[in-house]
Amino acid sequence: MSVASSPLTRYRLAPNPGPMSLDGTNSYLLAAPSSETVVVVDPGPLDEPHLAALQSDGRVELVLITHHHRDHTEASARFHELTGAPVRALDPLYCHGGASLLDGETLLAAGVRIEVLATPGHTADSVCFHLPDDGPIGSVLTGDTVLGRGTTVLGCPDGTLGEYLDSLDRLEALGDAVVLPAHGPVLPNIGEAARAYRAHRMERLDQVRAALSALGPDADVGAVTDVVYAEVDPSVRRAAEQSVAVQLQYLRGPEHAQLA
Repeated sequence: MSVASSPLTRYRLAPNPGPMSLDGTNSYLLAAPSSETVVVVDPGPLDEPHLAALQSDGRVELVLITHHHRDHTEASARFHELTGAPVRALDPLYCHGGASLLDGETLLAAGVRIEVLATPGHTADSVCFHLPDDGPIGSVLTGDTVLGRGTTVLGCPDGTLGEYLDSLDRLEALGDAVVLPAHGPVLPNIGEAARAYRAHRMERLDQVRAALSALGPDADVGAVTDVVYAEVDPSVRRAAEQSVAVQLQYLRGPEHAQLA
């Protein structure tokens, strides 16, 4: 069953819960009240009942992708086959029957104005979709750039902390827009969320600096992770190492982007 998330959006939760996907991937459906068509954002995993459900709210006019990770794109080709709708992403490798998205591009589909914002950091191809007409303060679909619960992982070497901090600045500039994340619940304010995310990253950087001070400036990713993420659950250890690798890259330079 689709669940209302804002005046112009609904979502269906894909059946793919896990340590990294939380409750599962939120596949969003965008449409003006009078529209007979919908836009689908992130069709998610290749699950036929989920894809059938995404087609039950109206004819799919367009499919948009926030970034290339499999829990967002695995079903893209099949969904294009089922609906005939073009699939558009920033990376042309994940487009099917449609052109690559452009940063700053404004789309109009299913009666909804959609502004494309490139927000690299989680991945190099991460984008967010700003809906300025969605209620009195608008909304923004953030993919994995801002989650509804917890914080996101920056992929290494695909994502960089410098780019991510710039992306948070860009999202903060949207003001009070409602956050529609790809995982977790809706958040009330993108400005507040972006500021909290930035504060968290700065705190982690301080912890990494302290670990390097104790371990030595050439300490590897594993050793720093043991200190900074001492209590992390083994199921997300790899994600913790990725976060440390990205922070070491930020502090030391791009030659430290690879995981040990």
